[in-house]
Amino acid sequence: MQRTYCFMGHGSVGAVVGARMRELGLQPVNYASDADVVFTYYASQGQLEDAFFAETGLVQACAPGTLLVDLSPSTPAFARELNAVAVVSDLVPVEAPLVVGDPVLSCALSDKRNLACFAAGNDDAVEAALPLLRALCDEVSVAGGAGSAQLARASYTLQMLSQLVSAVESEALYRAVRATDAPFAGTAEHVGAATPLAEQVLEAVAEKRFEGEFTVEMLMAEVAAAIGAADDAEVILPQAEACQHMLELLAVVGGSDLSPAALALVYGDEASCAEAGLDWTRAEAAFGPSEDEDDDYDYDDCDYEDDGSCGCGCDHDHGGYGCSLN
Repeated sequence: MQRTYCFMGHGSVGAVVGARMRELGLQPVNYASDADVVFTYYASQGQLEDAFFAETGLVQACAPGTLLVDLSPSTPAFARELNAVAVVSDLVPVEAPLVVGDPVLSCALSDKRNLACFAAGNDDAVEAALPLLRALCDEVSVAGGAGSAQLARASYTLQMLSQLVSAVESEALYRAVRATDAPFAGTAEHVGAATPLAEQVLEAVAEKRFEGEFTVEMLMAEVAAAIGAADDAEVILPQAEACQHMLELLAVVGGSDLSPAALALVYGDEASCAEAGLDWTRAEAAFGPSEDEDDDYDYDDCDYEDDGSCGCGCDHDHGGYGCSLN
């Protein structure tokens, strides 16, 4: 059993990992070079690549035999690359992307019952990681070889995303017609849910619960990775891309750190948006036409950073795939 651990990446996930590892008796260390096991979670594939492959990254810094457990969403192709490089460097890599059952639960990460993961890698590596993953997640599914866990996570993300957005849009339609068409004024205040996840989303929207540990930024990373996997396979996912546009818009107006339930605010009135801290003038500044271009604004003029992020003003890098509001 490993005795020391180090976490690198997103603070919310790091807090959960720390609590679970302390329960197992593992001691935290500040440097990956001193750790028996290193956990990583980044909401950006660009940051993840830097963490592992930069000049001072984990592949160079970690001692031979270190167990590397990556909880981040990424593409199957990147996961296979990471695995190959780590194995050659005498490290022990395991991909274990996290999956949240209820993405709009306020304690979506810290409630172990709401967390699951897929695990993939060499058999010995996965076997070594299983006690740690089972302490972290309520359910651990062994997916197979390198890349298979990220593929399973991408498939799950696409299904979850579809239910999330369809629930939000159905509620937006129901609310709008009920409010503006007199014959419907006496109908029930909220529409029923078609699936358990839809019910969770609709409850959060009705109660205006737009804060949570699992954020729009994290969901965007999952969606970007799923679309990246599709791009690698030359598969087009129109629904996922459309949903990605809406999430990017929400991020731009200030919703990156809100729960995915906040997507409902995109369809709401200005007062509700302002109450939740959203500022639509940011969208006008980021995506609106300039005085010279008017309606012919070309979104290809987005100011991309060196890591592939879009300089659209949301302070997040959209999962490393750039701005897709073209």
